[in-house]
Amino acid sequence: QVQVVESGGGLVQPGGSLRLSCAASGSVFDNYAMGWFRQAPGKERESVAKISRNGGVTFYEDSVKGRFTISRDNAKNTVYLQMNSLKPEDTAIYYCGARLGGLSPWLGVADFGSWGQGTQVTVSS
Repeated sequence: QVQVVESGGGLVQPGGSLRLSCAASGSVFDNYAMGWFRQAPGKERESVAKISRNGGVTFYEDSVKGRFTISRDNAKNTVYLQMNSLKPEDTAIYYCGARLGGLSPWLGVADFGSWGQGTQVTVSS
């Protein structure tokens, strides 16, 4: 089973950018599809972006399309989330999740595991 550690969160003004990183260990990283998820106070955890094992296929939630980009570097066992044009509604704890095997667009939070501790993203002026 893979273990993950998220980093890169912080406080940013609306319109700003952040790059999140998720470092994985403990198993063969490129056997896992990966995803970024977020959870705002009082809300359920939701999917943000997902990427296939070789990075060739990605899926995004409508709310972040055109603003966020998920990528991975299998040589570094790391997945990234570049977040641009951030909005206050993007404020949440961001989590990285792993799924052994392939990726499909309908996979949700329950299909991923190996959650890290998360990293806080706050968008505020």
